[in-house]
Formats: sequence, structure tokens, C-alpha cells
Amino acid sequence: MTAQIFQIHPVDPQPRLLDKAAQALQRGGLIAYPTDSYYGLGCDLLDRRAIDRLYQLKGRDRRKPMSFLVADLSEVSRYAKVSNFAYRILRHLTPGPFTFVLEATRLVPEIMQTRQQTVGLRVPENVVAHALCERLGHPIVSTSARNRDGEVLRDPEELRDEFSHGLDIILDAGISENDPSTVLSLVGDTVTLLRQGKGDASSVL
Repeated sequence: MTAQIFQIHPVDPQPRLLDKAAQALQRGGLIAYPTDSYYGLGCDLLDRRAIDRLYQLKGRDRRKPMSFLVADLSEVSRYAKVSNFAYRILRHLTPGPFTFVLEATRLVPEIMQTRQQTVGLRVPENVVAHALCERLGHPIVSTSARNRDGEVLRDPEELRDEFSHGLDIILDAGISENDPSTVLSLVGDTVTLLRQGKGDASSVL
């Protein structure tokens, strides 16, 4: 299998390309797509076989859960336990380049949870990523497009060379951002900065 590469407009994405990518996800396929930070490699959160394939493609330790993208705050509350405190933080900082760590609900596959039964999720501002979540109707797994040496692949051509054999579609929106998302834990109604990235969380820390 060799991935199909489609050049997608980063601000006004072509509906037919979004439909192709969403259909690939619905069939259990893997795609590369732009996010608010690096390119993501992803699949349907509710497809265990696809998640297994993604771990294998990435060469990722299965004890390290991946994060996932949801379309909006109502989706967050389906897959994570959101207190009033956490909701206020989420409402203030979403959508945007933030990954939030929260306690998982039963809808989240066990492989996507930490030992503490937490998950990392994002509400993307990126137009392409958000539209894919809406079209699929499920969260999309998101793991950064890195090679086995840990180097981030910001160029879609590099993505093709490294992962084309395992991907169905690569959505090429140009060179990606050079910063990861900012990671915040909201567990226990406390904001804890786990990683400083592109998102500015100073207003809630």
C-alpha cells in the first residue's frame, strides 16, 4: 500500500478531500493530517485494529497512550470526566494548541488510557483537523509524525518517505508548525503544566 497525497488548502479545505480522508478513517485506515502543531498520524479512536496498526507504524511503546482530537466541548465530556473547574479552563483555552489530561470515561479504549485511567485530548483550532472530526463523528487519534529517531517530520514529502507504506492518505497543507502542543493536566481540579509548547496557558496558571 502506498499513501495517496492530496494538497489541501489549510484555511479553506476542499470538501471532497475531507470526505476522502473521513471515509478512509471510517474504513479503518490511517492518515496523516495537519493539526495546530505538528502533523498528526491518526485513525478512528473507536477502531481497535486501526489503533494497533498505528502503534506498529509509529514503532511506539504500547504502554504510552496517544492523545486524540474531539470536535468540541460536548465531545470532551463524552470521553473525559469534566468538572465545573475543568470546564471553565477548557472553555477559556479551546479550541487551540493544547492537550488536556483528564480522567477517562468508559467510552475510551483501554489502550488509550494511562495506568491512572487518564487521557490526553485536544479541541483543534486547525480547520482541517476540526472538519475531519466533524465528518467522522468520532474522535481522531493524534500522534506526532516523528521518525524512529524521534525527529519531527514537518514536510509532507518526508512523511511520504517515512510512512507511506502504512498510511492510506496524506493531507498536504504545507510545512507544519515547529512547536508541539502545550500539555496541561486538569486532574484533581488543579492546573499543572506538563509541557510548554505553542499554547500560552499563563492566564490559567
